[in-house]
Amino acid sequence: MTRYNFQSMAELLQIAADEGLTLAGVVIRYQEDLEGKSREEVRRAMGERLAVMRAAARKGLHEDIRSPSGLVGGGGKLLEERRLAGQSLCAATTARAIALAMAVAEVNASMGRVVAAPTAGSCGILPGVLLALEAEKGLDEDLLIDGLFAAAGIGMVAAGQASLSGAALGCQAEVGVAAAMAAAAAVEMTGGDAVQAANAAGVALQGLMGLVCDPVGGLVEVPCVMRNAMGAAQALVAADIALAGVQCYIPFDEIVAAMVQVGRALPPELRETGAGGIAACPTARKLARQIGIKTLDKDSLQENLSVASPGIP
Repeated sequence: MTRYNFQSMAELLQIAADEGLTLAGVVIRYQEDLEGKSREEVRRAMGERLAVMRAAARKGLHEDIRSPSGLVGGGGKLLEERRLAGQSLCAATTARAIALAMAVAEVNASMGRVVAAPTAGSCGILPGVLLALEAEKGLDEDLLIDGLFAAAGIGMVAAGQASLSGAALGCQAEVGVAAAMAAAAAVEMTGGDAVQAANAAGVALQGLMGLVCDPVGGLVEVPCVMRNAMGAAQALVAADIALAGVQCYIPFDEIVAAMVQVGRALPPELRETGAGGIAACPTARKLARQIGIKTLDKDSLQENLSVASPGIP
């Protein structure tokens, strides 16, 4: 066990308070101890992940990309064009963040290279927020790397106490946790302390509590890509709330526990099977058939589950 080991947000915050560190500071020391590497080495490795995020954002915003199914591609580019034309209804940082988030998610859907943050299906949210704040607030790269470490701390706690799988707990475990990670990163990069970062993460995750996983045709495209844009906006809202000094009354660890409870209560058709929610809409089923994907209804899903796991009610 390392000196800076933690398994809960409460433990992470206690270390931060005892050592006078930010969220990122604790996670950086954890990584140094875990890998036996210097601070410079672990920061360099995180910088490499940031470079992958940048490349994905550039590709999504400036190249003509399309997913193999043809369902998504070019949405981030269109949002960016609207932003540059001064037509966005959102404020500057949010307008940039949602374009970036959608662009990166579309690169993932198009089989491009991304950083799972925390999953491939939610990969656009964190870079969308980081790169938008960099551009709009003039932040340097070291601050973005700090933001990534703060986000990693949130992701580690969520993964350790719950799951990051949409199939296990619904999209709240993917887009919800990604928004929490991005919210904490935003607070870290703009001068907030560890408690504010944890508050921001809690506000973001509770705001997306119960989000179902219902991909059309079982593909991580519709509505997944647009949810990345929505998650980026949610993260910025949560960060603003926390930085304003508004308390998140429910501790992050308890919110994660609630996410698990809610996720387990979701029926199978709302956990990545493509058999419920948006995926069950008539138009969604038609689109799936057009691209050669056989869709499941509730009855056929239940039959498949019973065969695979006898005894499931």
